[in-house]
Amino acid sequence: MMKHHFHLTADWPGNRNDVGQIETGELKTKISIPDAMDGPGVGTNPDEMLLGAAATCYIITLAAMLERSHIPKVSLTMESEGIVDVTNGVFTYDAIIHRPTLLLPADLSDRDVEKAQRLAEKAEGSCMITRALAGNVKVSLEAVVERV
Repeated sequence: MMKHHFHLTADWPGNRNDVGQIETGELKTKISIPDAMDGPGVGTNPDEMLLGAAATCYIITLAAMLERSHIPKVSLTMESEGIVDVTNGVFTYDAIIHRPTLLLPADLSDRDVEKAQRLAEKAEGSCMITRALAGNVKVSLEAVVERV
């Protein structure tokens, strides 16, 4: 069995509304509580980081599945939305919605277009981040797959 290890360093110099920093691999950024949650809004925050992890995992997984299936693409873009619920002062990451747009070559067969649609749906359950969130955060998909 192979295991991959990822490491992150963090520095938080003060209290709740201060600004810290994280560094891992190629990612080095300031962190703080978002201004929407009464923080300074400097750099990124855990909510954006979780959304980013889920989104990048999904889009890379889908690209790999398309490649393995020999389905060419014109482009693959995505918007994702994270929803945090605040009930009685308790913050809960409630849901993530991925909205990928997969544009395929105009001459692609109907069979391959249908397969691409199935892969767009299958990629969500195949993503390790989505599996890690299972039972805690609802992850849904609103995929657009079309020929151009």
